Amino acid sequence: MSNPTEPKQVLQRYLDALVAGDIDTIRDSFATDATWTIKGDLPIAGPWHGRDQIVDDFLAAVTGERFEAGSHKFAFPTMIADGDTIALEWHVSARTAAGEPYENDYCGIFVIADSKITAVREYLDTRYAAKTLFPELD
Repeated sequence: MSNPTEPKQVLQRYLDALVAGDIDTIRDSFATDATWTIKGDLPIAGPWHGRDQIVDDFLAAVTGERFEAGSHKFAFPTMIADGDTIALEWHVSARTAAGEPYENDYCGIFVIADSKITAVREYLDTRYAAKTLFPELD
């Protein structure tokens, strides 16, 4: 699936790359002007603008500095497509950089155009994430 064109294929390619840690494919999955938005007041709240900011700043922060390296496990139980818009449910199990367990459920709305992810609106339990990943905020 090197050049997927169907929206679900485009998203699946990104998810496979995320699980594998394939940064080049992750970067290639996004349009250059993509946005990723998390509502709320977490330090990682968005919007994040542009592929490079999404990959180098946002995704690096949420998969790297706050977590024990290599501890992420992902599950993607639900993916529902309606045209170029996909609702994705996922679960993350990991260990924080402090060695604590992290378990959270997420939902995201992904918009695909021209075989690239152009927008993501992500929802999660921000209170739990703040308490577990950003204890310095207390």
